Amino acid sequence: MNVSVREMKQMDVEVIADYFRNASSSFLKGMGADKNKLPSRKDWVEKIRLEIETSIEEKEFYYIIWEINNEAVGHSNINKIVFGETATMHLHLWKENLRNKGVGVTLLKKTIPFYFRNFSLKKLICEPYALNPAPNKVLPKVGFTFIKNYMTTPGWINFYQSVNRYEMTRQTFHTLFDNRQMD
Repeated sequence: MNVSVREMKQMDVEVIADYFRNASSSFLKGMGADKNKLPSRKDWVEKIRLEIETSIEEKEFYYIIWEINNEAVGHSNINKIVFGETATMHLHLWKENLRNKGVGVTLLKKTIPFYFRNFSLKKLICEPYALNPAPNKVLPKVGFTFIKNYMTTPGWINFYQSVNRYEMTRQTFHTLFDNRQMD
């Protein structure tokens, strides 16, 4: 199995929007999202397209596409970006048959360097829904530290929920990633 990651291209924009827009309410709820809060497909596609053209220092969102055997199977993105400081990461494995197979660890290990290096981050944050087992299982495996559990509305498409906050510092990133080959 050839696992790779790359920056989002124009051809990925509609696929990302459709992943959310075509998802069932129950699937979205399982990740902490509210189908009623999703923007229209047209608005979402336009918002993502604009991010491709925005300079790295001014991006609101930044996407990494996950591929297995050269087929796009998911994405990770960051938002709440403060260049040179922090960003919040999100994880989405589109293909159900790949979930809970351990591939998320490999994909994240290839993704995290893009965020730290391209945005000069001091800290990368991930706040998954506490009741979504997959991200809560994978984040510690790639070096994130559990910080706390708390109630919040974590994003613009989410409902009020219990989240687990995980963080990776630049120091941890350098310790875990600088001495290994990232193909």
